[in-house]
Amino acid sequence: MAYAAGLAIGLVGLLPILFVAEATVSVGWTQIGSFLLRDRIGQLLTNTAALVVTCVMGCVVLGLAAAWLVERTDLPGRRIWAAVLVAPLAVPAFVNSYAWSSQWPRFEGLPAATVITVLSYYPFVYLPVAGALRGLNGSLEECALTLGRNRLRCFFDVVIPQLRVPLLGGALLVGLHILAEFGALQMIGYETFTTAILVQYQSTFNGTAATMLSGVLLLCCLLLLSGEVAVRGRARYSPIGSGASRPAAPARLGLGRWPAVSAVALLLVLAVGVPVVGIARWWSHGSGLSPELGAALLNTLRLSAMGALATVVAALPVAWLAVRRRGPLSTAIERCAYLTSSLPGVVVALALVTASVRLLPAAYQTSALVLAGYVILFLPRALVCLRSVFGQIGPELDEVARTLGASSVKRFSRLTFPLIAPGLTAGVAFVFLAASTELTATLLLAPTGTVTLATQFWSHSDSLDYAAAAPYAATMIVLAAPLTYLLLHQSRVVRGR
Repeated sequence: MAYAAGLAIGLVGLLPILFVAEATVSVGWTQIGSFLLRDRIGQLLTNTAALVVTCVMGCVVLGLAAAWLVERTDLPGRRIWAAVLVAPLAVPAFVNSYAWSSQWPRFEGLPAATVITVLSYYPFVYLPVAGALRGLNGSLEECALTLGRNRLRCFFDVVIPQLRVPLLGGALLVGLHILAEFGALQMIGYETFTTAILVQYQSTFNGTAATMLSGVLLLCCLLLLSGEVAVRGRARYSPIGSGASRPAAPARLGLGRWPAVSAVALLLVLAVGVPVVGIARWWSHGSGLSPELGAALLNTLRLSAMGALATVVAALPVAWLAVRRRGPLSTAIERCAYLTSSLPGVVVALALVTASVRLLPAAYQTSALVLAGYVILFLPRALVCLRSVFGQIGPELDEVARTLGASSVKRFSRLTFPLIAPGLTAGVAFVFLAASTELTATLLLAPTGTVTLATQFWSHSDSLDYAAAAPYAATMIVLAAPLTYLLLHQSRVVRGR
């Protein structure tokens, strides 16, 4: 059953890839070769690789440090920080980009692109690592300390190896998202493959060149995926008896408590405060709330909630196969999910429109097509959260329950579900926040007359009416923190049962 579900999800994810492959091959190998040898391709490749490397490194450092402070120290206000540190996910990167560039017009190039993307995407590492830290067995660290290791060596020798899966998964998400980012980079004039693809589609209507650039983007994604598999290896990361682990005692920061609070607060000021100040400035020049705001908010909540649930459900069999049934088929299914998510939303949307018109006309101009786009684009975010919790649940627990006569339904409801509940909750939050700020695919796939907060913001800001765009941006930011706090609190309640 799991293989059948995984194969179905993989086939849906292959649609955009097949769309790119068909359009590229139809051009002819001679034209493809001459196109790829242009100096322009080398420049785009250099820009894209440089941004991926700098952004991934920055997100890993910030995400790991923030997760450690919140989950493993006596940082004041840890529960509040745990929620608000994910808030940057609700600030669209293009809003962040405009806020910074409008304050400092010469804020451009690779340094600007790195700052904006790191501040926008470090939660991709923070959230799965924080969830994994909550589930680690503290007795392992206590044993290391009693054997003479200091806390720093214990961190690198004992904790980091157990965080390899969420760290690599979060870094992979960051890299894939950078490959597909458009709005934030377009606003500061930093060119990558994705900005070039969108420019080809929107300005020159050169579908052939855009499709071939998408093919190069797919190759870059394959390189990232291969690197992640090689670094992760085939080692086991689930300790026996993880279901009965003892939480680690919080490390005491001592005199460093308030400097640590200041550092976390500064991070949030840069990631959320700067865009909030920019939005407030736009709003002060506007005429107040638009009557369309309510409809956009309701549509955003409806589509994002349905998309988050559909994505997490689709990710369950894929994550289970990747952890419990390792093999060529399981790996191929998982890699398809990551591969497709690296494509720009416009490519995924065009592929779904083409497939619906040819194969299922009734699905065209329906919300179902929007949800399919969300599943394809955001499946890796749910997979990262679920893989980390599945990886910490030893298969021995399920085998023992089976030998005691427990049915598959009882094993799932009483054993597996409570253990994976934090990953499920984090996955729903992760995908919801992403879907609520998704732009390009929603613009193309949403039924006529259906608007969301992100599409309305972009519509006004694209026409330079920043005052009218401000309420939509503010609503997206306000929507994030309380919802994320609620989801994180619920995950702790479920885990504590």
